[in-house]
Amino acid sequence: MSFPWMLNRLRSMSTAEIVHRVRERVRKSWARGSLEGWERYQSPGPIPRLPGLADHLQPVHSTGLAQESQRLLAGEYQALGVAWPKRPRDALFPDDLWRLDPVSGGLWPGPNVYCFDIAYRHERRLGDIKYVWEINRLQFLQPLALQVRANGDPEALAAIEAAIHGWYGANPPFRGIGWNSGIELGLRAISLLVVTSLCGERLSNSTIALVRAMLHAHAFWMDRYPSRYSSANNHLIAEAAGEFLVALAMPDLPFAARLEAKSRKVLEEEAEKQFHLDGVPAEQSPTYGAFSAEFLWLCARTAESVGRPLSSVIQVRLAKFAEFIDRISDAAGRVPAIGDDDEGRVLWRRPTKLSYPVAVCRAFADSIVPRLGLRTFAEGGYTVVRDQRAGRTMGLILDHGPVGYLAIAAHGHADALALVVDLDGEPLIIDPGTYLYHSGGAWRDWFRGTRAHNTLNIKGENQSSIAGPFNWRTKAQCSLDDVRGGKHWLIRASHDGYRKRYGVDHERIVSATDKGFLVHDRLLGNQKQAWPVELVFQLDPQIEIECAGVAVKLSRRGTTVAEMKFPEIGQIAVTRGGTGFDGGWVSPGFGHKQPAWRIGWHGVMPESGLPTRVEFRS
Repeated sequence: MSFPWMLNRLRSMSTAEIVHRVRERVRKSWARGSLEGWERYQSPGPIPRLPGLADHLQPVHSTGLAQESQRLLAGEYQALGVAWPKRPRDALFPDDLWRLDPVSGGLWPGPNVYCFDIAYRHERRLGDIKYVWEINRLQFLQPLALQVRANGDPEALAAIEAAIHGWYGANPPFRGIGWNSGIELGLRAISLLVVTSLCGERLSNSTIALVRAMLHAHAFWMDRYPSRYSSANNHLIAEAAGEFLVALAMPDLPFAARLEAKSRKVLEEEAEKQFHLDGVPAEQSPTYGAFSAEFLWLCARTAESVGRPLSSVIQVRLAKFAEFIDRISDAAGRVPAIGDDDEGRVLWRRPTKLSYPVAVCRAFADSIVPRLGLRTFAEGGYTVVRDQRAGRTMGLILDHGPVGYLAIAAHGHADALALVVDLDGEPLIIDPGTYLYHSGGAWRDWFRGTRAHNTLNIKGENQSSIAGPFNWRTKAQCSLDDVRGGKHWLIRASHDGYRKRYGVDHERIVSATDKGFLVHDRLLGNQKQAWPVELVFQLDPQIEIECAGVAVKLSRRGTTVAEMKFPEIGQIAVTRGGTGFDGGWVSPGFGHKQPAWRIGWHGVMPESGLPTRVEFRS
């Protein structure tokens, strides 16, 4: 274990959490060797089923099944933008598959190592644990199960059985990398329940016996080590969803009734905690919000199907979340890459042009509100403007919310007062995205740092202080100070992220102009010291630029669509990719980055502030 990581984590913990962590560590140590072995979890009984699941999945999985199934049966698997080594049809699931890192080629510890003895957070030689966890979620079984249900495909059925037998043999409880994170157990349990609910009657008795043992062990382990305190984010919802659905599908388990009651309570409570009253996800990430929403939606629909519905609070918060997503999405169904996104999904979906949050919300809500106008999500901390200027339609989002959720704000970025803009339904000024998690190193810090976002920084420093890849030592606090709608709309907000270091707050006013909008930044407070600042605008990869003094023309497909006019003092620096950490990179998906123009104004902040004008070309 890394000492700096442990120290930073302890700083984020309350006394109660520290006591809990110590007790949990003792329990984990005691469990080594005493609770293992599949024989403990054999549970003879009927096929585990989730009533109504096939009906819920049918609209989601209506196209592309045959192509996806053939690809999987040909030994091809791709996730997180990476292709795994192709495997022969007669050996699709070798033991090493479940611990192979497809990027590094290394093998993570397997059944010879107790799961909690694997220091995956600090491992760099083997690669990013996300890749290994991804295939262990067994979500590739979902399209195969749908294919079997659709036409009884015998090859798909044989592959499902081979995968289940292979995973069972290579991952005994609680050994190897597949057992050390509750969210992974929750997702894998759901994948197994999708299989048995869709085509369980076609599976062999031996396979059903293995699935029942696997679900029993998964439910036991999740129940024993829940995510609590500063870890109680989307992981807790995933665990509770897995437990809840296992309890409904296997009511004959000795602890099923208790598990259902407990997980029901957690799901209902976390829906209120992890989604603000205005629908904004508390983790400050639209995609993680969609991830949690998909868990909640699946559980709510299943509970309704068995006649024991969950509290209406879940439907209310999901509807509010859909309203938020509807407001921030552009005409093509894309949402900005705000906060972290590791491309986690609950149910398999054939890729579409729609973003994941929009696709999820369409499962339980239609477009709810008119698109034009100004809308503030005060609790979550975003103001959205949909406007028409100079013959063009603009969407603008200003972030004035918290860094993230709970003490460590694990999936938030240092993006206070950042803005993103789309023009005529296409991205213009964008959030750079995520790139990598554990193996990202300095790149992880860059993509979640202030200099990567469309806001102002002082001396190149972050507004909030990084304390590890999923932790913050200090967190900037934002305030929405004024907002006005109508033709002459205006948003004024500020944050205190630089107050302790430099004695100033950053204030940003964004307001309408005849041809576009004006961004006016100021530093409020102790102005005796002239602090050097950088004002950043990260552009979409499809945007090209042309600099002319203090003006920068923005073009798409050879046509100028907008012009940015900066103060005449200071200097403008533009970057696009490169080897250093000066920006000009965006991440279109996990594990990938590509160059894109970044505009940075550098200079000393005058007392009157910095006005930046963005004008659209008709």
